[in-house]
Amino acid sequence: MPETPHILFRTDGPVAFLTLNRPEKLNAITAEMGGRIEELAGQVDRDETIRVLIIDGTGDRAFSAGSDVNMLGDLGTPWQGRNRAEYHRDYIAPLLAMRKPIVAAIDGYCLGGGLEVAVCCDIRIATRRSRFGAPEVQRGWHAGSGNTSILPRIVGYGNAALWVLTGDMVSAEEAFRVGLVQRLVEPDELLSQAFEIASRLAKNPPIAVQSAKNIIRQSQGSSVAQGLAWENDGYTLCMMTEDAREGIAAFGEKREPVFTGK
Repeated sequence: MPETPHILFRTDGPVAFLTLNRPEKLNAITAEMGGRIEELAGQVDRDETIRVLIIDGTGDRAFSAGSDVNMLGDLGTPWQGRNRAEYHRDYIAPLLAMRKPIVAAIDGYCLGGGLEVAVCCDIRIATRRSRFGAPEVQRGWHAGSGNTSILPRIVGYGNAALWVLTGDMVSAEEAFRVGLVQRLVEPDELLSQAFEIASRLAKNPPIAVQSAKNIIRQSQGSSVAQGLAWENDGYTLCMMTEDAREGIAAFGEKREPVFTGK
């Protein structure tokens, strides 16, 4: 019997699904899985028929417990580890580089590298039984791809410091309270809610959506003045598109717009 792929991929209209499929190991991510995530992230970004990506995990125990610990013990030389050699693939950077919006559908444990996958998504939906954490410090290291740099921008310095420096897990309710999670749902509603949001994003003109995402991301590390300058540039670009003209015409004609990404 052939081995079941540890990364599943499918599309439903303009929405793509990337599913971490290693439930027996809490969807811990191996180097092979990291390489496949990198490949699919590029594929989704290049495919103009896809407008939104949903990332979820198989099973009801974990979205992802992070990188497979067996992989972490083989970084190679410091230089190889810094540059994420072939056997220790960086699966976060390709997701962060995506132009298209990403929705995380989280059920169960979302820990370590799994939390880093979640924080590089744009919108996070979680079940009430989910648990979040950055436990690396309890084992002798700290996060390498977002939990010490991106997480504080989402939940605030103090909350991120508490989570990262203790390594303790927090509840879905606490993650929702501090803004990490945008919607809490019951387990049987998770994918339908994620798909509802993704479909809503996919209906909007892709140039405007991708421009807005880019500016939201870039402005987090800049001054207000710089962010406003980028915002004005993006606005001007969008107003020059066929989609903007279609949106204005549809509003005047009291009909639904049809956006083509031009």
